[in-house]
Amino acid sequence: MEMRLEDLGDLAINAIISKLDAKDTVAVSCVSKKLRVSASEESLWLNHCSQDLGLSAPIDPLGKPAPSFKETYQLWRESFGMYPWPLVKRVKRCWDRLKNWLSANFPDADATLRKGATEVEIEALENILKVKLPLPTRLLYRFCDGQELTEEDVGGTALGGSLGIMGGYCCNDHLVNVCLLPLRQVILETKEITDQLGFSTTSKYVIVAASSTYIGKFFFLNCTTGQLYVGTRSLVSAGEMIPCVPNALISPMHDMNTGQQQDAMLLWLEEHVRRLQNGIIKLRKEGMIRSINLFPEEPPLCSTAVTNGIQVRASAVFIPEGCNLRDKSHKYVFAYSIRMRLLPEGCIVNGISFGSCQLNWRHWIIRANDHVVSEVNAEAVIGKYPLLYPGGEEFVYESCTHLSSSRGSIEGAFTFVPGRLADPKGSAFEVEVGRFPLQCPDYIF
Repeated sequence: MEMRLEDLGDLAINAIISKLDAKDTVAVSCVSKKLRVSASEESLWLNHCSQDLGLSAPIDPLGKPAPSFKETYQLWRESFGMYPWPLVKRVKRCWDRLKNWLSANFPDADATLRKGATEVEIEALENILKVKLPLPTRLLYRFCDGQELTEEDVGGTALGGSLGIMGGYCCNDHLVNVCLLPLRQVILETKEITDQLGFSTTSKYVIVAASSTYIGKFFFLNCTTGQLYVGTRSLVSAGEMIPCVPNALISPMHDMNTGQQQDAMLLWLEEHVRRLQNGIIKLRKEGMIRSINLFPEEPPLCSTAVTNGIQVRASAVFIPEGCNLRDKSHKYVFAYSIRMRLLPEGCIVNGISFGSCQLNWRHWIIRANDHVVSEVNAEAVIGKYPLLYPGGEEFVYESCTHLSSSRGSIEGAFTFVPGRLADPKGSAFEVEVGRFPLQCPDYIF
C-alpha cells in the first residue's frame, strides 16, 4: 500500500516541509487541509523571511509591522511580483549589507539614504528621459531612491560633500566624493549634462552617481547595454568615457522570465559593499570630517614596510576623471596615499632608541609595465618635513602621477634623521616604502 505524505505524523511532516523553499511550501499546502495547516506554521515562514529577505521581524515592504511572517512573505511577493524573485532577493541582500555597514560605521551617511521609489516614479523618469532602466537598476531604486543631501551635508555644493556612500579621495586640490543620485536628480543631471555633451535626444545614458566637489565626476548608465561608464577629462570635449565593470559579467537586463540579470550598476554596488565589509576601503577622518576613502588599506593593493620602528603604508587609486586616453603621456592618472607613523617602541637605530625622528628626503622609482619611467630625489613631501613621535597619529599625504600605460608601480624610500632636523641625535637612515601597484582596475569607482 502506497503511503501518502499526509499519512505521516505531524513531526515527520513538519520536518519534511521545513526542507522546502517557499514556493514548494505553498504547493504542498494545496494538497490537503492537514498539509495546509502544517505548511502555515509560523516558524516555517519565519525561516523563509529570514533566508530570502533577511527579516527577523514581520515587516512589510513599507517598513510597517505585518500580522505574521506568512503574511509578510506574501506582501513582499505581491509588492515585487513584476520582478524575478531571485533578483529581488539579491538586490535586497546588497542593500541590507550596505545599510548595515553604514549604520555601524557611518550613521551620518546612512541617514541620507532615501526610502525606495515607487513604480510610478520610475516610470515617470523613463518617460521623461525616454529610456527603459535595466531590471537590476529598477530594483535598486525600488529599495532605495539614492541619497538626500542637504546644503549643510554638502558644504554648499550641489552634490558630493563628505557623505557620498560610494566614497572618494583627495589629492592636492583634487577632492572627489561620489553619491548615488535620487531619481529627481537623475533627471535634472542627465538633461543638463547630455545637453552639454551634445548627445542625441535618443541617447540611452542616464547619470546615476556624481560628485561636484572641486572637480566634477559623473557616472553614466547605458540603459540599453547595462554598462556603467565614468567620464574622463575629455568628457566634455570628446564625450570620452571608460567602462566601470567588466563587460563579460553583464547579462540580459530586460527579460522578466529569468533571475540571472545583472547590470553594471548592481555589480558595481555589490563590489563596493564587498570592499567595505572586507576592510579593503575604510572611513578616514580629517579634522571633524569623516568620509569613505577609496585608497586601499589591505594587501596586495596596499604595501606596508617597517624600518627602524617607522611604519609606512602606501596605496594608489585610479583617477578616471583626470585621464585623457588620447594623450599618450598623460593617458592614465593615479593618486597615491602615503601613511607613516612611528610605532610605540620608538625609533631604533643600531640598537639605540630615540624619542622622535624627522623626514628630510624622498626617493621615488616609478614604473610603467615594469620599465622605470621616472626617478625622483627631492627634499620633503608636499613641502613638509613630518616629525614623528612614538605611538603618534599617522602623517598622511597624497600626491598623483600619470602614466602612458594602465599598469605600473611606485616604490622608494624616505631619509629620516633621529631627533629633529634642527637637532639631529644620530646619522641619517633610509626608511623603505614597499612597492605598491598603479593599475586601471576591473571595477572603477
